[in-house]
Amino acid sequence: MIRKLRRKFIFINMTLISLVLIIVFASICFFSYQRTKAESYDVMQRVINSDIGMPPPPVEIGNRHPKKAMPMLPVFSALLDDQGKIISAARENVAVSDEMIAEVSERVLASGRQEGILYDQRLRFLLKHTPEGVRITFADMTRELEAMTNLMITLLLVGAGGLAAFFLISLFLSGWALNPVEKAWEQQRRFVADASHELKTPLTVILANTGILLAHRQDTIDRQSKWVEYTQAEANRMKKLVDDLLFLAKSDAAEAPALQTSMNFSDVVWSCFLHFESVAYEQGIIIKSEIAPDITLTGDEGQLNQLAVILLDNACKYAGKSGTVTLTLKRLQESVLLTVSNTGAPIPVEHLNHIFERFYRSDSSRSREQGGYGLGLAIAKAIVENHRGRISVESSEKAGTTFSVNFPLK
Repeated sequence: MIRKLRRKFIFINMTLISLVLIIVFASICFFSYQRTKAESYDVMQRVINSDIGMPPPPVEIGNRHPKKAMPMLPVFSALLDDQGKIISAARENVAVSDEMIAEVSERVLASGRQEGILYDQRLRFLLKHTPEGVRITFADMTRELEAMTNLMITLLLVGAGGLAAFFLISLFLSGWALNPVEKAWEQQRRFVADASHELKTPLTVILANTGILLAHRQDTIDRQSKWVEYTQAEANRMKKLVDDLLFLAKSDAAEAPALQTSMNFSDVVWSCFLHFESVAYEQGIIIKSEIAPDITLTGDEGQLNQLAVILLDNACKYAGKSGTVTLTLKRLQESVLLTVSNTGAPIPVEHLNHIFERFYRSDSSRSREQGGYGLGLAIAKAIVENHRGRISVESSEKAGTTFSVNFPLK
């Protein structure tokens, strides 16, 4: 898919660039042709309106009006009587025989046009009736055609070089522009694969339990209660996973905005902390708190409560034997800082940049044993972003692991 998208990106880019170059080059050719055509007719007008053989106006050095200076084009003219016979002929910058002048003059008279082109002779002509007779002026188009040919060749070479350069640039830009799309596609693919894997395990257990129950249809529920309890436990785990996935999906689609209600954030954090005192006691770890009183925050109380639970639960799981968990909440100048620290084995450096990714585990075996799916920190990040905050993690051998959440007060 990414390759097709990249090829489509390059194709569209090159098509647009080609159209622009065609329009630009066609405009250059058109205006260049019109300019040379106008110059030719200016020279022929000068010749046809003046005495035959009159020299062109001199070019002044430093002339500020270059349009007055006529280009030195090969031209010749003929004055004909009413019967079409040549009375006189004049030549300027060109050598042409009287027979040639008579032939082209006869063709112009036969055409009945006042101006035009003799393509086989590469001549422009201009006809005018004067008291002396019919005066026809011819201008050679060889230099004009050569100039236009050279211009078109130059534009083709420039266009080919430009398209090659634009192709290389488009190739680079396609990789750079589609890199986030490719990363998101890979994350989505991995997300679907991981979600399918996580749902497969409880479904397998549920199917096995129901199979056992169906195999003992004559038994009472009381005798087979453990299989029912196992099925219920796996169904609850599946429900928790589906709820977490639904929350993340709504967050991605911006359908889970935080409710803007004012609350005592200190009380919310205290409530979560008190709940985990018993959990810490059972696990044999020490839990401490430094919660500043009466910190008011605007947001969704349910989501913020879930955020504190996720961070405390994660800290208690990985605090280690006889470890310590410290919860801190304080007010800064224009923000609120919530930190949850725990001792124990630090998170490896190579995992820190991925710790908030969905289904990511730095220690997958331990997480599975403790019932985690690798979605808790991803949900925590989504909650923080819903409240326009920032979440970060630091981990070292001496200081342990600290998750920091910063919420703006305004």
